[in-house]
This record gives sequence, C-alpha cells and structure tokens, in this order.
Amino acid sequence: MSKVYTFLADGLEEIECLAVVDLLRRANIEVCMVSIGEDLMINGSHHISIKADALFKDVSFDDADLLFLPGGGLGTSNLGKHEGLKKLLLQFAEQGKKLAAICAAPSILGELGILKGKSAVCFPGFEEKLLGASICKDKVVTDGAITTAKGMGCSIDLGLELIRIFSGEAAMENMKKNIQY
Repeated sequence: MSKVYTFLADGLEEIECLAVVDLLRRANIEVCMVSIGEDLMINGSHHISIKADALFKDVSFDDADLLFLPGGGLGTSNLGKHEGLKKLLLQFAEQGKKLAAICAAPSILGELGILKGKSAVCFPGFEEKLLGASICKDKVVTDGAITTAKGMGCSIDLGLELIRIFSGEAAMENMKKNIQY
C-alpha cells in the first residue's frame, strides 16, 4: 500500500489539505497528516481546526512514497521555516522520490532548487519563487516525481492526479465517477 505524508502548519489552506487527503483515503492510499509544530491541533487560514495524526519529531518517514505540502500563505511560510522538513524534501528530491505541493507551497520546492528544469504551477504571484522551473498554465502538472497544483479550486484535480499516479488511470476515472466529478 502506498503511503503519503501530508504536512500541516498553522495557516494552511484547509480545503487544499483535506480534499486531497480525503480523495487519497477514499482510494485506499494511506495518508498520515503530520504537524510540524508541537501540537497535533492546527489552526487553518479560515479558522478551521484540524487534528494531525502525528508530530514531525515522532515520525521517521522511511515508508513514505510521497510528501505533500498544502498551501495557504501563512501555512506555506510556516512550512518553509521548518529546517527538518526542508532537509527531508531535499533528501526525497535527491532520491527521485515523489513530492506534491499546491498553491503557494510549490514556492518551497522552488526555493530549495528542487524545481530546476521541471514544469510546475503555483498560485499566481509566486512564480518568481519557482526557481529554474518552466511555469505552466495547467491546473495540475506532474513532471517526473514532482506534482504541483495552482490553488484551492484545483484541490480535487490534484487528488485525482495523485490517485492516477499511485493506482492508475482506471482508478482515477472510477473515483471521478464515484464523486460525481
């Protein structure tokens, strides 16, 4: 079974996180929501509280198949300040392992140099932080092991793309049918 780690920080965009997590879990892809802080409770950008499954400091990530960064301005800023997470993202990129980010969060990958030579998308206004990337106009882009998406309105598209990556085209089409997409 595939395993995805989703990183939560105060100020995250709730829909970007939860829509993707929901779709992956519906597709029987294991997801662990990880708080980068000292508390399992996260306060989203729209004052919706989300309880993470684990704290960053308590997880090894050895079994991870993909690391996912939800966006949100403050959430992205908080994720980008976490040295342990940045080190983990760089390690995954060097090993060619899968990464995904949405909205402002692709800027973290860009600032780490992970998007150099890759096609990517982000929330409008963050393009200059996608260092070395070729900016696309699509809602969701997968280039090699890296998948990026524009923003909240693309959350379902991102979840479906990750299902396609892990479980194939038929599983993605079945999920579309099941959720009336």
